[in-house]
Amino acid sequence: MEKHYLIDGHADILYRMEKEGLDFHDPNSGLHLGYDRLAKAGIDLQFFVLFSGPPYTPEEQLTMTLGYIDTFHEVICKHGIRPVLSRGDLQKNRELGVRSGLLSIEGGDLLQGDIRLLRMMYRMGVRAMGLTWNNGNCIADGVGEPEDRGLTEFGREVVREMHRLGMVVDVAHLAPKGFWDVMEMAEAPIIASHANARAIHDHRRNLTDEQLQAIFKTNGVVGVTYVPAFICEGKASIAALMRHIDHILSLGGENHLGFGSDFDGIETTMIDMEHGEHYDRLIEAVNKAYGDDVTRKICGGNFKRVLESILKE
Repeated sequence: MEKHYLIDGHADILYRMEKEGLDFHDPNSGLHLGYDRLAKAGIDLQFFVLFSGPPYTPEEQLTMTLGYIDTFHEVICKHGIRPVLSRGDLQKNRELGVRSGLLSIEGGDLLQGDIRLLRMMYRMGVRAMGLTWNNGNCIADGVGEPEDRGLTEFGREVVREMHRLGMVVDVAHLAPKGFWDVMEMAEAPIIASHANARAIHDHRRNLTDEQLQAIFKTNGVVGVTYVPAFICEGKASIAALMRHIDHILSLGGENHLGFGSDFDGIETTMIDMEHGEHYDRLIEAVNKAYGDDVTRKICGGNFKRVLESILKE
């Protein structure tokens, strides 16, 4: 089996580093995706998620996020990883023999209804954003809210400005009305960085067939995730995750499927994929079922296409 360009579209490495005081460059830190494990997995591009979320106020979340961004630039990118800021950085970093890191916000609460803060995040290197976490905010409601308002007027302004800036819009966690509002506004590929198929496991964070196909129509990507609760009842395994992959592919998802582990954002992992060093097991299962061409797309080709179509020069 050939080595494929590998992208992980969602991991909470920075959050866990800050929360537990862990060292990204210490191979014994216990991080699911510390540098050593990320390298052993062969990950060429890692999305580094900036997550704060409730119970913190939006003002507190902004302060926390600024700290995460500093840690990314001052710690993560000191050795072996360079940021992705423009379209050509993926290829440039590969030619330099270093791995790539892309900053993504999870939940736009920190914007506090001020579009200038989105532009400031962009200037500091953020290139993607999940509009909500499970709660509601100034942009829209997440799947955990009983009320589903759809996109607010500010939320619509955020989506338009993200398209203008060249930022990736992520609809993971977004409640249905907001999801469909984004689809109506989409002028570029849309991603769901970490979500599975609701037809296989009926969890509120998973996507219906109609939602999956709507993302396909934008030429976007869905990153299947390794959160056990999103995969099945009881203990989750690669075999159980493959049922989600099979289903998404059956809907026409060959060009729209990727990986979004949520490593370091989960306490319980799959029984046979406990951390990044086990990525080869999943890739082998995909390759055995679908062959090299499809595996190449799922491993990173689809995400790479989306990034190269959205990011500015």
